[in-house]
Amino acid sequence: MKRLRQWRRTAVGTAAVLLAAAGLMATSTAAEAAVACSVTYTKAWDNGSGFGANVAITNLGDPVSPWTLRYAFPGNQQVSNGWGGTWSQSGQNVTVTAPSYAPSLGTGASTTIGFNGTYSGTNTSPASFSINNVACTGSSPPPNTPPTVSLTAPASGQTFTAPATIGLAATASDSNGSVTSVAFLNGGTVLGTDTTSPYTFSWANVPAGSYSLTARATDNAGATTTSAAVGVTVGTIVADPLVLVSPATVNVPEGGTATMSVRLSLAPTANTTVTTTRVSGDTDLTVTSGGTLTFTAASWNAPQNVTIAAAEDADTTNGTATFGSVSPNYLPGTFTATELDNDGATGAAPALHVSGNRIVTSGGATYRLLGVNRSGGEFACIQGNGIWDGPMDQASITAMRTWKIRVVRVPLNEQCWLGVAPVQAQFGGTTYQNAVKAYVNLLIANGITPILEMHWSYGQYTGNSSACSDVNATCQKPMPDAQYAPSFWTGVANAFKGNDAVILDLFNEPYPERATGSAATGWACWKNGGTCPGISYQVAGFQSLVSTVRATGATNIIMIGGLAYSNDLTQWLANKPADPLNNLAAFAHIYNFNSCASTACYDSQLAPVAAQVPLALTEIGQNDCAHGFIDTLMTWADAHGVGYLGWTWNTWPCTSGPALITDYNGTATAFGQGLKTRLATVSN
Repeated sequence: MKRLRQWRRTAVGTAAVLLAAAGLMATSTAAEAAVACSVTYTKAWDNGSGFGANVAITNLGDPVSPWTLRYAFPGNQQVSNGWGGTWSQSGQNVTVTAPSYAPSLGTGASTTIGFNGTYSGTNTSPASFSINNVACTGSSPPPNTPPTVSLTAPASGQTFTAPATIGLAATASDSNGSVTSVAFLNGGTVLGTDTTSPYTFSWANVPAGSYSLTARATDNAGATTTSAAVGVTVGTIVADPLVLVSPATVNVPEGGTATMSVRLSLAPTANTTVTTTRVSGDTDLTVTSGGTLTFTAASWNAPQNVTIAAAEDADTTNGTATFGSVSPNYLPGTFTATELDNDGATGAAPALHVSGNRIVTSGGATYRLLGVNRSGGEFACIQGNGIWDGPMDQASITAMRTWKIRVVRVPLNEQCWLGVAPVQAQFGGTTYQNAVKAYVNLLIANGITPILEMHWSYGQYTGNSSACSDVNATCQKPMPDAQYAPSFWTGVANAFKGNDAVILDLFNEPYPERATGSAATGWACWKNGGTCPGISYQVAGFQSLVSTVRATGATNIIMIGGLAYSNDLTQWLANKPADPLNNLAAFAHIYNFNSCASTACYDSQLAPVAAQVPLALTEIGQNDCAHGFIDTLMTWADAHGVGYLGWTWNTWPCTSGPALITDYNGTATAFGQGLKTRLATVSN
């Protein structure tokens, strides 16, 4: 087909319209293509009702692919047919898309397309054209100007202490576009990127060393600029060598002993001795062993024990003394020992044992477990924050006594007691054990029964209802582990055997049925342990842990919970472990959000257990800061001779704990007031 159907003899007007623009975003590429173009529109013939025209397109900018030409007729012109592209028209608007065989226009490249059409009246040429929606003016696009950037923080030459957190900040702008991102670099390594102003990044845990920091800005056209380098230094603090003592205070029962630990903060260059003596205070308090200890370059960080004794005397005063632990070339450590007098009106907590379905004293008097939990020992150590959460001193126990608290349950951490990594040496092992012993002694001296329980334990569990994926003792696991639990209970039982004022609670809240898939398999795992379906680690069943405790010669009461986080005791009696001393008690945990949380459930599930063995509700609570739920629960427990302990004697928000107090002087929360009021009528 001929492209031009007819030539007119007379000259035909030529309209050349040129457009240019820069900054068109090519969405398929990372940087923008700058489009600029010229278009020449030439009528080839015109007979008054029909005409033909050629359109010459020249690309003056970056390569484009594919291209699309758009323009509008000023009159009623209609395209009949065209070539060099795919033509379409809607009203006065004409669109031509690149042909599939030649979709691209390189920089400086040209193509000519054409069409034949019709009109009536005048045939005025189009005035403007665009390529890919950018107007063509015939001018080349201005060159892109790279962005500017300046690193404003840290300051040049600034110093930090390892492990450092360095805050980086930068300003950036772009004169003919926009800044899309600012990257922060150490040398050639990108530390982080920010895409919005103000541009910042926090570089954490930076080790000692010298660093060259820069900021690199990128604009919308892909151009980059890197700031001037800023040099910073991260150093370390060289501390004075110290003699470290733990705990800083120790309570010594009159007529008894207590231990604390000593170690060094830095390794000695040669064997060195640490001597511990009384510096001032009550002469009844003396060092009976560990007065002189030797540390080597290999053993400097291993705690060694010092034993403090309190002599029997006739006074009723809790005497105190200051002790110093000194060594050549080390700053001395000091600690305070307090004698817990046994001559005053307050008697020590009684030795206890099981008789039928009651806990009784050596004189046969019924002793119901009424009190609180004291959380902290289960989590502070493993988190590297110390041993306890809040004070564990005489003042805090005096506040407990104003509530008539006779029992305090003390949650412990398996790895902290054993000193298993990653527990820090200053918080675990002997140091942790000594702190627990000191608190237990203080409770007993104040007439309060301590319950020691293993709260968090080792073993990785990621199955149903998993609280964490960590193998370490950082959350509640479904069952005790066979790797460390026997060692834990051997150590605890040996520490407190011969002192039947201490009760041993084997594990906080078992939930093996969530892992094994049924109550039947859950109870089997509960009792027998071993390989339990759904639990990746070997389980220590409660029969084996009872046997472990008794193997030490300990005669203490042992308490065991049930399934469903100790909320289900339905098969407790059927699976009760064998105890040669028949000195076992059951416990349950009851909160307003548990499955068993009604009087009907207590009657059907708890009452049968309480009829045969001592039962205590060692955690009770509600998550609404009120006490209506526990009021009903305590009324039921009082009627059935069942003990109860509120969760928890900590100053947390009562909705998240829940918590009983707002301060360690014993100021009750609204929730705690319910327990305090009840203890005032049923405890002594």
